[in-house]
Amino acid sequence: MIGHRFDANGAHFAFTDRWGGVSAVPYEELNLGGAVGDDPEAVRTNRALAAGALGLDPARVVWMNQVHGADVAEVDGPWGAAGIPAVDALVTTRPGLGLAVLTADCVPVLLADPVAGVVAAAHAGRPGMVAGVVPAAVAAMIDKGADPARVVARTGPAVCGRCYEVPEAMRAEVAGTEPAAWAETSWGTPAVDVVAGVHAQLERLGVTDRQASPVCTRESGDHYSYRRDRTTGRLAGYVWLDPVSTPGTPPGSPAGKN
Repeated sequence: MIGHRFDANGAHFAFTDRWGGVSAVPYEELNLGGAVGDDPEAVRTNRALAAGALGLDPARVVWMNQVHGADVAEVDGPWGAAGIPAVDALVTTRPGLGLAVLTADCVPVLLADPVAGVVAAAHAGRPGMVAGVVPAAVAAMIDKGADPARVVARTGPAVCGRCYEVPEAMRAEVAGTEPAAWAETSWGTPAVDVVAGVHAQLERLGVTDRQASPVCTRESGDHYSYRRDRTTGRLAGYVWLDPVSTPGTPPGSPAGKN
């Protein structure tokens, strides 16, 4: 269920795998994407299971309508009646509020400055990486008091440069914007490495505390991959700050998360 979790001075990062949920084939088991054709009730159950495994209130997890762009939304609570906007990054300073990003080959980017008390989640596919969604997310964090030198960055399972085959013209176009993304598949054809591109962008922004998941989604049967399977589920990355406990309230209780 939770493939990897990392904690850093009151900021928390987590990435799911595909197991431990209730979705049926071809979304088995822990599909967290609500727009891939899966049973909506199964998705709601899976989201509750994943949030519970992380100690989060599922009603206090903010999702995005991801469109492969570079728009960022600053949030301090769930969307409510207004609906979920089309954005590819979220930023918050609200303790206990989970930010979630869905992927099935794209790069889930989780960012936190625990000192400033600000976190961000970004969806960086090839178009979003080229458009600059990660620099946009970091800029929004800086507006909230973050210092890139303090930012902790973790990227989750994603398709690797050995597997992300593209036409030569597309590789040249991407590399023209981000040279670090130039790659070649393991079988010798043009490719792009979005993970490398994202980390190069973070490095130029002054973010030195960076780690990338070693998992390639196309190669791993424990993870969803759109490029491998087409009809499939979605993984999620979550980032959040420690909730502020109310005096006399046990840590982790619902009252401590509001």
